[in-house]
Amino acid sequence: MRLQGKVAIVTGAASGFGEGIAKAYAREGARVVVADLDRAGAGRVASEIDAATPGAGGAVAVAGDVTRRADIEAMVDAAAAMGGPDIIVNNAGITHRNGDVLTLDEASFDRIYAVNVKSVFLMTVVAVPLMQKRGRGGSIINVGSTAGIRGRPGLAWYNGTKGAVHTLTQSLALAFAKDNIRVNAVCPVIGATGLTGAFMGMPDTPENREKFLATIPLGRMSTPADIANACLWLAEDASSFITGVLLPVDGGRLA
Repeated sequence: MRLQGKVAIVTGAASGFGEGIAKAYAREGARVVVADLDRAGAGRVASEIDAATPGAGGAVAVAGDVTRRADIEAMVDAAAAMGGPDIIVNNAGITHRNGDVLTLDEASFDRIYAVNVKSVFLMTVVAVPLMQKRGRGGSIINVGSTAGIRGRPGLAWYNGTKGAVHTLTQSLALAFAKDNIRVNAVCPVIGATGLTGAFMGMPDTPENREKFLATIPLGRMSTPADIANACLWLAEDASSFITGVLLPVDGGRLA
C-alpha cells in the first residue's frame, strides 16, 4: 500500500496510460479522481476500481475537458472532498497524424496545444494553491514524450507541445520546491494506445509496428503498466528527493 492515505487526480484516465495509472494508484491504496472527457469511460474505470478495491476509498469519475478551467475546478473539488489532492497526473493528451507538417490546420494546432500544454497551466493554477494551503507537499507528474526530447519530423507540432511540458516540469519543480511539491515528467516511447496509428502515420498493422520496434532496443512498445509503474514511483514517498526529472520510459530508445 505504497500510496495509503493519498488522493490522486489522473486526467485522461478512461483508457490507455491514464487508466493504467489510475488502477495502479488504487491498488496501492490511493483514492483516485478518474477524470476524462469520456464520461462513460471514466465511469467504467471508476467502477472497476471500486470493484477491485472494496473498502479502500475507491474512485470517483469526473467528466471534463482539461482545456476548460471550470472542468479542472470540478476535478480538484472532487479531490478536495476526499481530503486531497496529494498527487496529480497530467496525462490527458492528443496528437496530430504523423506526416507533412505543412498540412495541419490552425484549429487542430490550437487544440493540440490547449490539451497538451494549457491543461498543465490550468491544473497548476487551480490545484497548487490548495496543496500549498494544506501544507503536506505533493507530487505532480506530467506525461511528456521521448518525442519532446528527440524530435521526429512528421510530428513537429506535437513534439513542440511535449517540449513545452518538459520545460514547464523543470521550471515548476523549482517554483514549488519550497512547498515540498515535487514536479516530474515521464516520457514514454510510442505505446499501444488509441493514438498509435496517428503517431505512426500509417495503419497500425504488425508489419508497420515492426518498423518502429526496430528503433527500440528492448524490442517492444511501451504499455500502460510500464508508464503506471514509473508514475507510481514518482508519486510515492520513496522518491521524495526526486524533482525536476524527465524520466524516459522508452526501452532504451534515447540511449
